[in-house]
Amino acid sequence: MKSKLAILSLAMAIPATLCAQENISQDSLSEYPNTFSSGSANVSPFTQSSKRFNDWSISAGAGVPLMQSADLTSIKNGNGKNLFGYSAYVSINKAITHAFGINLQYDRGETRQGFFNTKDAAPANASSTLQVGARTQYDALSILGDINLSNLLRRVDNKSPYRWALHAYGGVGTLAYRAYQKDENGQRLMNEIKPFKLSSLFGQAGAGLKYKLSNRLDLEGRVMYVVSTDDQFDGGGEPYSAINKREDQVSDNFINATLGLTLNLGKHDSHLMWHDPMQEIYYKLDVLAEKNQDITVCQKGDMDGDGVCDDWDRQLDTPPGARVDGAGVALDVDLDGVIDLYDKCVTVPGPVENNGCPIEGQGTVSENETKLDGIEFDLNSDRILPSNTPILNNAVSYINSSEGGFTVVGATDTRGSDAYNKNLSEKRAGNVKSYLIKNGVQSSKLESVGNGKTDLKYPECDPASKCPEWKNRANRRVYFKAK
Repeated sequence: MKSKLAILSLAMAIPATLCAQENISQDSLSEYPNTFSSGSANVSPFTQSSKRFNDWSISAGAGVPLMQSADLTSIKNGNGKNLFGYSAYVSINKAITHAFGINLQYDRGETRQGFFNTKDAAPANASSTLQVGARTQYDALSILGDINLSNLLRRVDNKSPYRWALHAYGGVGTLAYRAYQKDENGQRLMNEIKPFKLSSLFGQAGAGLKYKLSNRLDLEGRVMYVVSTDDQFDGGGEPYSAINKREDQVSDNFINATLGLTLNLGKHDSHLMWHDPMQEIYYKLDVLAEKNQDITVCQKGDMDGDGVCDDWDRQLDTPPGARVDGAGVALDVDLDGVIDLYDKCVTVPGPVENNGCPIEGQGTVSENETKLDGIEFDLNSDRILPSNTPILNNAVSYINSSEGGFTVVGATDTRGSDAYNKNLSEKRAGNVKSYLIKNGVQSSKLESVGNGKTDLKYPECDPASKCPEWKNRANRRVYFKAK
């Protein structure tokens, strides 16, 4: 059972992971669902009130930038010393889904590169040997995409909450900087780029590892690779200067390693980027599998003991021993108003005062009518029912074997006007006569007459009395009378 539920939930997980907002059932179809929704009744407008998680946060951190790919680098690889700058960032973050967000980030810092720190004195022959020092002060504004790799790749098989998450970042922005170079002659500005110009476009990408300190605060270590798209960013001077001819690349790039904090904003307990729909599904499956669901049957009992619970029993006082249908109503096979338990003639209709059996001498017909067997009709209909075909075929044989003629008599029940019933009874008798003639009876041996509602098999069924339906049906008939 648990594995089947897991398969069903996995099939439902794909659309569930696309939007981690809570659905609210809509009672009115005036607005939802519509042609822009899934068609499900469980859709809701994307509003603040329908959210289950916080999706805004702010981040701040500081770190060390290292010029990695340039003519003047921060990493000497054994030739001199490594030079460390400083950096800081602050960002406003918006989670779009549990696995993707957008960050607006501002960076400020200074890289230090070359053969010595610009705060120190330059060697006497620095300019001639091209072993200069440099530093670059920069300000950057960028838009970053944030992909929560843990929510995309994590496979949850337990109920333990997780605190680590791996994020991938990438984006573009504008980069403004001032690059300085120092030799034995002193320090001078080599290049300056203002922000929001085409030449200031840059890109950065990297990864961060977050640790959840609490529902409000995250700690993150991040490493970003920054592509400046500018060959003068390192302070090497003009593009074709002696220093900038050392390397063939046209972009000075650096690595920025930072450590920061993220503050999750909002009134909810958890942030959307920490929500894993797969984990939630597995957790709910485990809870459902372990839950003992006791179903109470017949909470109100079975007062009359007929085997049908009182919750859906339509007859709560069924006599003991009576057979009942699915609704708890006692059976009356012949529909004469006497239930089968008390009916002495279960399959033959009869009055209540005679225990459901016909009364001798009442509603009897002539000997010829008994041998011929009359037929009955539906209410307001003159159509011969298929079930009467064997009776009429037997009448054909009987009439053809007899010497005299017969009158086909039509009758109705007491409902309706005299004129209507007279006409209806004539049609019934005429249809039966036509049937007999078509099946071999000589037309000279038959005549038909309609008596309307004046010829009742059960005369007690006058319009003022309530007559059981079986008696009304018996009055709607055609029978045969010998001439």
